[in-house]
Amino acid sequence: MRSLNRFRLITFDVTNTLLQFRSTPGKQYGEIGALFGARCDNNELAKNFKANWYKMNRDYPNFGRDTNPQMEWQQWWRKLIAGTFSESGSAIPDEKLHNFTSHLIELYKTSICWQPCNGSVELLQHIRKDLKPDKCKVGVIANFDPRLPVLLQNTKLDQYLDFAVNSYEVKAEKPNALIFHKAMEKAGLKDLKPEECLHIGDGPTTDYLAAKELGWHSALVHQKSYAYLVKKYGEDIDRDHVFPSLYDFHKKISDDAVVW
Repeated sequence: MRSLNRFRLITFDVTNTLLQFRSTPGKQYGEIGALFGARCDNNELAKNFKANWYKMNRDYPNFGRDTNPQMEWQQWWRKLIAGTFSESGSAIPDEKLHNFTSHLIELYKTSICWQPCNGSVELLQHIRKDLKPDKCKVGVIANFDPRLPVLLQNTKLDQYLDFAVNSYEVKAEKPNALIFHKAMEKAGLKDLKPEECLHIGDGPTTDYLAAKELGWHSALVHQKSYAYLVKKYGEDIDRDHVFPSLYDFHKKISDDAVVW
């Protein structure tokens, strides 16, 4: 992995880069809802979860952190969960809502809901083995609420990481430059330069282009074709820096087939 030796900081996104859901939120919500007497069609739950996710991010960005007055992140999730079930035809009674949402919030801190993405653990292991910790720091930059550190512990990824930065605590979501600057600070490396940093994620805008805009190197983990990505996001996406999974990224790096 000689091509990684040039970097002093390597960071990853979390969702659909290092970790992915074991089952869809629709299925998971359906199973937990049934325990509380809220029975819904899982397909309806999936559709309404997605709709509420986009609505909440539009109306209350960064899990409520960027709204005025500020919304606590737990309240943000309660509002999303309540809306998802209500629109799926089985509203959660007020007297059950707090316990129900708290149960889901806690559950999504664990490996019951999350599993490593294809190749993520193996890549982290190799980075830790091949790159000296005093020369290269490894971290996470994620649009995530404050559960992130506990989730990384529960999924045992924390052992490979030096730090994790989440958008709620930094008060800035990717693609905002502030969250990337915070990661450089957290790395604690003297005179660290943007060109010595590599960010890997699945978001064409929030990860790949955002990092590139700041002078970082970046890699995109995405299963859409290169033609699709260029058509939608522009020609600043380098074909040689797009990979279907971290497994593929790791293989190319191991073969020294990636040029930065």
